[in-house]
Amino acid sequence: MGRMAVNSLMVDIGTPAADFRLPRADGAGEVGLADLADAPALLVVFLSNHCPYVRHIESALGAFAREYAGRGLATVGICANDVTAYPDDAPERLVEQARRAGFEFPYLVDEDQRVARAYRAACTPDFFLYDRQRRLAY
Repeated sequence: MGRMAVNSLMVDIGTPAADFRLPRADGAGEVGLADLADAPALLVVFLSNHCPYVRHIESALGAFAREYAGRGLATVGICANDVTAYPDDAPERLVEQARRAGFEFPYLVDEDQRVARAYRAACTPDFFLYDRQRRLAY
């Protein structure tokens, strides 16, 4: 049976960003919401390596994040997929994806899907844009 695309859950504008601290896919420590506090805007993107929708936009996302980093946008990618079910989403494969797509932002691993549930992320890619007060703007 074919897979059906899952729609994003419409989280209310103004919802505060959920706190998190997750390991980087590249093993270079952890990143949390507080580490990104200085940026005037924050884009949290739930991503994966195996998803054709992500593959289609990944290079454009990398370029967008680089361009807007200079304008004060912090970006963080989070992969919450089960690596047993999706071996292409293992941390080393995410590192390959980041290199291929030109991701210069932290790419984090949400192994137990706790952060994805807190953000109500339903699919990949799923985008959450926050303002300076870390309230959902888009």
